[in-house]
Amino acid sequence: MTHRVLLALALACLVLAGCTSGPVRRVSEPAASIQQLTVAADGSWSVELRLQNYSSVPMRFDSLTLDVRIGDQAAGKLLHQPALTVGPESADVVSVTMRPDAGARMVLADALASRRGVDYALEGSIDAAPADRGSSRSYRILRKSALSPMPGLPGVLR
Repeated sequence: MTHRVLLALALACLVLAGCTSGPVRRVSEPAASIQQLTVAADGSWSVELRLQNYSSVPMRFDSLTLDVRIGDQAAGKLLHQPALTVGPESADVVSVTMRPDAGARMVLADALASRRGVDYALEGSIDAAPADRGSSRSYRILRKSALSPMPGLPGVLR
């Protein structure tokens, strides 16, 4: 009798184990934000762009096209092909250089000179896909936030 109970219990465990399908694959929309903006001596900007992967699987970031606004001024486009894989539920940073429009340069120079923060907006798209899949999908990005000058780091906002 004991052997039959143990055999039935073992069989039930095997049947239940066969029902599992492994971890859930959740693919979520990525996000982008400016982690740091550095103004160079020639007026160009180095933008440290934080790419956030909210998915439960690694995501491959193929390209991005983002319009940048500083205050109420259009600054220009960030165009980049990072070819970067970001692990599940984590982020990584890419550096993109841009030549901003004159109006945005003035707004940022004024903010730096007066040691005050400035609002920014990113709008556009990021092409990304799960790392183990071939074709990427375009995700719409809209991010509004603010940057503040960093004490002791001239020309740097975070």
